[in-house]
Amino acid sequence: MKQLIVIQGPTAVGKTAIAVDVAKRLQTDIVSADSRQCYKEMSIGTAKPTITEQQGVKHYFVDDFSVTDALTVADYEQLALGYLSSIFEGHDTAVVCGGTGLYIKALCEGIDPMPAVNDAVDKEVNGRYVKEGITWLQEALGKEDPAYYEQMEITNPARLIRALVFIRSTGESIAAYRTNTKKERPFKIIKVGLELTRPQLYDRINQRVDIMMANGLEAEARGLYPFRHLKNLQTVGYVELFDYFDGKCTLDYAVDKIKQNSRNYAKRQLTWFKRDPETIWFKADNIDVVESILELIKF
Repeated sequence: MKQLIVIQGPTAVGKTAIAVDVAKRLQTDIVSADSRQCYKEMSIGTAKPTITEQQGVKHYFVDDFSVTDALTVADYEQLALGYLSSIFEGHDTAVVCGGTGLYIKALCEGIDPMPAVNDAVDKEVNGRYVKEGITWLQEALGKEDPAYYEQMEITNPARLIRALVFIRSTGESIAAYRTNTKKERPFKIIKVGLELTRPQLYDRINQRVDIMMANGLEAEARGLYPFRHLKNLQTVGYVELFDYFDGKCTLDYAVDKIKQNSRNYAKRQLTWFKRDPETIWFKADNIDVVESILELIKF
């Protein structure tokens, strides 16, 4: 049977380098499970694989779309399955690498079919969010879908927007369409989680943000400023700099907020991944981590 190695974990833990090493050893390709690396215009702020890493191993779902393209989790499920089908034509194993937990869940378990939402409602909600911020989102969803609001991650604007748009479009809670029924996949799935101690991880996050700024993140964000209303740009590393461009804060404050919000995001990622009992955890800084991952594969 074909085998899929899923390498997941928090931002800045070192997933990409380890995944590339694993893929090289297996002579196979990688499918990204990052919801932002797929956009051509977002490179520095999404910590895409380097040119060298991409030359050594073919990466799918990296630089494949424009930031103006609206992709859903359902889109990712179908795209990733198609990528894997192509990889498995010539390889017995494939690697998925990323930190977007919902994408990984969709690929491994499938997602429930849902009715389409109203484009006008989607545009209106996103526009209000840009103007009024996450507090407005939280209050609106808390009033209109209190049951779902109580059980969701209320600091994630993308999920708040999706839930609010859904109930305003359909008149029903998005929770009513979630059956949590797993789909069978035609390949064996091996899930690997990478972690570091919290001080180590936070230090790496802080250093990486400084490197991003030195590599031109401010200029990249300024080039994307005209598109700041798009959902794809409501993400850490960009929204903070948009506030700086709007005169709401200093550059130093924006950079500090990127670091803080990145650390908070990493914490949420770990909480998500730690809930999955199928994940086998390794320390990312262990010199034998690649060998340990390879030992999980049945050749």
